[in-house]
Amino acid sequence: MNKTITSVHNPRVKEWAELLGKKGRDGQGKFIVEGVHLVKEALSSGVDVECVAYADDRPLPAELHDHRDHPCEWIEVSESVLAKCTSTQTPQSVFAIVRKAQPSADQLWQQKQPLVVLLDGVQDPGNVGTIIRSAEASGATGIILGRGTADLYNPKTVRASMGSMFRLPILEGDLLPYLREARSRGIHVVSTGLENARCCYEMDWQQPLWFVVGNEGAGVSSAVAAEVDERITIPMQGRTESLNVAMATTVLLFEAMRQRRFRS
Repeated sequence: MNKTITSVHNPRVKEWAELLGKKGRDGQGKFIVEGVHLVKEALSSGVDVECVAYADDRPLPAELHDHRDHPCEWIEVSESVLAKCTSTQTPQSVFAIVRKAQPSADQLWQQKQPLVVLLDGVQDPGNVGTIIRSAEASGATGIILGRGTADLYNPKTVRASMGSMFRLPILEGDLLPYLREARSRGIHVVSTGLENARCCYEMDWQQPLWFVVGNEGAGVSSAVAAEVDERITIPMQGRTESLNVAMATTVLLFEAMRQRRFRS
């Protein structure tokens, strides 16, 4: 029998609603995944799904039928519960509660040809999610979110990642120790920048490589910039001076993929 929860005053509903804020996510070690596509991605990606909640007045979305044998709870909820626990203006018909993963840095050090993206204070969750999505699409091997970067589990980040966050090793923390360790292991470290920068198309992206992208307005911090081997820039025509950080990172990632997979 499916469980049913209709009251917004139910203790579990109150816990779920707290996950819309960072304090609640940090305290519970969980986050919300909203919408049919993302719930399906979570169920099929092997992440730790605690439960799936779906509208009690509508059929379970057909895309989720093949996942009904997943060993999580399946809970019918009222429209008022859906509205309380989701962040979009029009409440989604389904959401899932997922326990946060705890990836190990060993996953990064064991890679033979790493291509790791480090985010230094990227504040917009949509940009962070888009970078994660581009990283998976281009074959990047990991991501590190530095201090001051938008929360990985913010609902906007989760939506923008379109499920890619479930399939890549993503670490969070101070970038400096990671950068120093990478360089000690012979990994080439670059960052985006304008001063004394080399054209991104002149660089060898086939070598073991980590690259840092910075804050939307201020760029890479001075402390992080002191730990990189060189700066790279994207040449542009016309009068455009810069690209959105997610767009710029995508351009660089796909140049890396071109060199790694399609260079003759």
